[in-house]
Amino acid sequence: MLIETYTSNWIKDFTDIKSEIENGLHGFDYIIEHVGSTAVPNLHSKPIIDIDIIYSKKTDFVKIKSGLEKIGYYHNGNQGIKDRDVFKRNGKLTNKILDIVKHHLYVCPIDSLALERHILTRNFLRKNEWARIKYQQMKYELAEQANQDKKVYAELKELNINDFIDSIIEVEKRTHRMKCE
Repeated sequence: MLIETYTSNWIKDFTDIKSEIENGLHGFDYIIEHVGSTAVPNLHSKPIIDIDIIYSKKTDFVKIKSGLEKIGYYHNGNQGIKDRDVFKRNGKLTNKILDIVKHHLYVCPIDSLALERHILTRNFLRKNEWARIKYQQMKYELAEQANQDKKVYAELKELNINDFIDSIIEVEKRTHRMKCE
């Protein structure tokens, strides 16, 4: 099955990956966030840990990129999404955690809209059970339509779930603005 039942192991997986990344980025200025569906308790998901490394100064990106390369990642560009750089394992260095636990690794400046989207979506789904349940149902329906094919699922998700995500992000932004006023 493409979508798996939620497991708290995903939190441990994130913590393990974060620890390995921190070893490679020791002394740099950054924040690491667990984002995506595996970061939302009780949300069934593809078992892939999504991670954002966040930096504040442009010069920090070069340092982070170099640190990630030293622990076996390569920079794979932004894949069409502004201010969200993708890093993948290069297969040259081995690491018992980074090579086994499936994950997507992104590096974003603190003012990145892609980062904001990740954080707002995660936070809204954590706080609103109705939204988590609806999102989960949509994911199962799309996985079924895709015949459990990862590539087809990703395409369907892009086409069908963005409006839902956009609507919950707008609610989260409004709520945040109201708290700040």
